[in-house]
Amino acid sequence: MDVHSRRIPNWLVLPFLTAGVIVTTASHGVKGLGQSMGGIALAVAVTGILCWLHGMGMGDLKLCAAVGAWIGPAQLGTALVVTGIAGGALALIWAACHGSLRESLDGSSDLISSLWTNGVRPHPVLVLDNPSARKMPYAPAIAIGTLFSFFAT
Repeated sequence: MDVHSRRIPNWLVLPFLTAGVIVTTASHGVKGLGQSMGGIALAVAVTGILCWLHGMGMGDLKLCAAVGAWIGPAQLGTALVVTGIAGGALALIWAACHGSLRESLDGSSDLISSLWTNGVRPHPVLVLDNPSARKMPYAPAIAIGTLFSFFAT
């Protein structure tokens, strides 16, 4: 859905999150509940910063939180690292396929420069709410990172 509509609907992700908490708690008791809550907290902490910077949507945050509810913080840490790597690779492919590779690389350079000089705050142009900014669905990167985390642990 994210690829086609740039949305991850609540009706899909919230039951996934709830089921993760219920199943993990039912399987492992209080320890499972703690693992689920830890996974959700890690997802919100990491992806929440990206949402605050307007570089990631809330659907992506909720999807990461749902994954965290199922796999817990340790495995989610691996998933998030691989998600970032996969997201970078997919962004390069996405930009190349859409004829905007140079523009994307220039934007990345500008973003890093802006973070260095202005601190951690939303970029004035490279944000999701800018209609002219190029955007890429991030759910595929989250899926790749999550799947990899199952094979890495």
